[in-house]
Amino acid sequence: MRPKLLEALRDYWRWKKPKDYLFPSTIGHRGSEQPISDKTVWNITKEAARRAGIQKKIGPHTLRHSFATHHMEAGTDLRTIQLLLGHAHLEHTAVYLHLSHRHLQTAIDPLDQLAIPKQEQPQTEGKP
Repeated sequence: MRPKLLEALRDYWRWKKPKDYLFPSTIGHRGSEQPISDKTVWNITKEAARRAGIQKKIGPHTLRHSFATHHMEAGTDLRTIQLLLGHAHLEHTAVYLHLSHRHLQTAIDPLDQLAIPKQEQPQTEGKP
């Protein structure tokens, strides 16, 4: 967890003082001291997208996928992304990633790195 995020969560905890869950449900919905529902997370994501002027239909998974993709495009290795996403298996991380055209164009082909000496052209008889 990044230090900036950890500090923000600590500030929130000091302000709200939750007992069992960092983000508890409100009284009357799921009951006091129950975790927020996945529906709540979806609604928060949709509202944030609306406020940001994003027209596309997005959800929490879209943010997770974008997080992984942006890391990959910035050059973060797949193992690090796996750890950031909390995946036990690298195959699970690979599902989230797709290569952008820009990323594919900047990839270095190892064959381009080979130094191949030029061969001299054979001399034909009667020609200099």
